[in-house]
Amino acid sequence: MGHTPIKRHNALQGVSREHHQGLLLCWKIRTGLSKNIQPERIKTYVDWFYKTYFIPHFKLEETYIFPILGPNHPWIKKALTDHRRLTRLFTDPKGDMKVLGQIEEELEQHIRFEERKLFNHVQQVANEVQMDIIEKQHNNEKFNDNTDDPFWI
Repeated sequence: MGHTPIKRHNALQGVSREHHQGLLLCWKIRTGLSKNIQPERIKTYVDWFYKTYFIPHFKLEETYIFPILGPNHPWIKKALTDHRRLTRLFTDPKGDMKVLGQIEEELEQHIRFEERKLFNHVQQVANEVQMDIIEKQHNNEKFNDNTDDPFWI
């Protein structure tokens, strides 16, 4: 039971590509945990991913995308709550199997929510000026993975 691919506005395509990389992060965490990889190894990669990609990703969404719907929209409130929760998990110093499992589960749910609901609504209500601003703010650079320790292989 697959989902029909969503036609994403050009301005949101780069952010959606980052979401795809986030889903791959979830897969890497799941794979590492299933192979009984030491949590410290997985956490090192997760820390790199968070600092390199999610900190700027969250900032872009919160600064340029979420304001389109406004702070009182229930989906924006949910997305901001998700961001705070994910930030707490990503920065949890323990980084044990439980925390990694929570990151994997909550991040996947959050990305699917943004892609299937939030972004669809944003692209329905945003005007071209707002979309142009998002497009100009997103760097659209190619994803460069950290393969120093490919524990998922």
